[in-house]
Amino acid sequence: MMKVWQVVIVGCHPTSMLGTKLILEEGGELEVLGMYSTWAEGAAVVREKQPNLVLTDYQMPDGEVESVLFDMKNSSPASHFVVMTDEDGRELLQSFIELGASGILSKGASPGQLLQLIKGLREGFISIPLEWIKKGFWPISPSKGLDSVLQLTQTETFIMERIVQGITYDKIALEIDVSRRSIDNYLRKIYVKLDVTTRAQAIEKFALFSRQHRQIYA
Repeated sequence: MMKVWQVVIVGCHPTSMLGTKLILEEGGELEVLGMYSTWAEGAAVVREKQPNLVLTDYQMPDGEVESVLFDMKNSSPASHFVVMTDEDGRELLQSFIELGASGILSKGASPGQLLQLIKGLREGFISIPLEWIKKGFWPISPSKGLDSVLQLTQTETFIMERIVQGITYDKIALEIDVSRRSIDNYLRKIYVKLDVTTRAQAIEKFALFSRQHRQIYA
């Protein structure tokens, strides 16, 4: 008999989470331990319960998943993390994998697609939509150029550390006693140094560097 997997759901829509819970538990192979509406609640339960699977929204009221995914994975290394997005998600997959996720799925996916993804994880496989292949998606490769993080100044490094932690730009501005517009100027310089064009890409590269740095000096 197949082992029952324990699942934690972290999302911002209670009705949607309840529907997902019913889908997961229908076959008897998955047990939802709880549903949580903030990163803090979800992270605490993941750390305590060490579930087999964590289904999490990409966007929550208290920030995006990039700000917490790496730390949640570190707190429960054996857990599989699947991020649910409102969009296609194809361009986000590599950054999520490198931060610790095991997959990504559109919220518009069918119950069968969700269960198929989970079934693959149980067998040690990651599932991606065939449509992504048609759109030119190819297997992920390691990120390059992480040494560019070393080019950041002390202030720029602090700003990126706070962004990864999910701190708002307005609060960061208060912390370093500059205007909100100055934060935008800092970010433009950071993006150039990191050779990225989006916030998500900057978080990905900075988080990967931080992870390698901790491993070297731990």
